[in-house]
Amino acid sequence: VESRFERCNDVTNGGVMTALPALAANGLYYELDKCFTEFRGYYSVAHIITLLAFMALSRIRTVEQLRWQPPGELGKLLGLDRIPEVRCLRNKLSALSADGAAEKWGERLTGKWMKDAPDLAGLLYVDGHIRVYSGREKLPKQYVSRERLCLRGVMDFWVNDRLGQPFFVVRTTVNPGMLQ
Repeated sequence: VESRFERCNDVTNGGVMTALPALAANGLYYELDKCFTEFRGYYSVAHIITLLAFMALSRIRTVEQLRWQPPGELGKLLGLDRIPEVRCLRNKLSALSADGAAEKWGERLTGKWMKDAPDLAGLLYVDGHIRVYSGREKLPKQYVSRERLCLRGVMDFWVNDRLGQPFFVVRTTVNPGMLQ
């Protein structure tokens, strides 16, 4: 279905629409057609990507939390009559992540950012974040500053340019090969 926007007053989380030009300028829709295959049905890839961006801006952290959000109100933000239900959205997300398409899109987006501002790509900041793990595997303990404790976990390394724009994330433990 094609998005069609109408005048609406007092839409829940309507302020996220003001961020749409900035998201588009930063590459939210960059080469989506080359990385993802288009869905059959009511929702397009652009609808789902926009919904995920609006969820992040509205601090809706999980797909499950959409059950308690008004589907018509969020649908108005997409130019539709409603958003997909949770089961449908999970199916769309699994289709988006199939065959490494999301990683391919991330690589293309990183390449675009580096081409757009090559002077910023010369100096990179590496920032480590701990993902606390409570499963059965015996992972090494890491110091978690927000907890002020040593907990089992894995460190993610975020690589950003001088402005703080993310280029990529390394989600693995550091080994001697990575240090080289």
